[in-house]
Amino acid sequence: MTRIKPLELNEAPEEAKEVYAEIQGAFGMVPNLFKTYAHFPALLKANWEKTKSLMMGGQLPRELKECIARVVSEANGCRYCVAAHSMMLKHLGFDDARVEAVTQRLQDAGLPEKERRLLEIARVGSLNPFQLTDRDFGELRRLGWSDAEIVEALGVMELFTAYNKFLDSLAVEVDF
Repeated sequence: MTRIKPLELNEAPEEAKEVYAEIQGAFGMVPNLFKTYAHFPALLKANWEKTKSLMMGGQLPRELKECIARVVSEANGCRYCVAAHSMMLKHLGFDDARVEAVTQRLQDAGLPEKERRLLEIARVGSLNPFQLTDRDFGELRRLGWSDAEIVEALGVMELFTAYNKFLDSLAVEVDF
């Protein structure tokens, strides 16, 4: 059971309603994640801006970012984000088997080695960043990733690690 009630549009503070309209326009709905953040409108706005910058902007393809979100969320055991980003991957053309392979059998996910290695780094970084080494980052560069792309990928990892902890701490109900 959700520990803090997500706020519907008619319950949300005025300063949250403008953000709700943007989110509705982007997703066709306002997810419970953002409805819960509406209790603190400044945090809602900041997290929405960060989500837009990372997931809808940048250099990396959206499919790869959704894979990072799914891998990190699966590693952290966040049912909400696993459901949300499984749905997003399907919307982007992944079938059920490929979505599952992204976290269970990465070699079967139909991704190039370069992307698989980046996903592995994001997973480890989310769970235990002290296990990452200079060698790992050297390998990413040898595979062709720029520093900007690595930072962007780890920004996605950071965003979803935080969302995972927030959602699970508050037991926010899955609405996907």
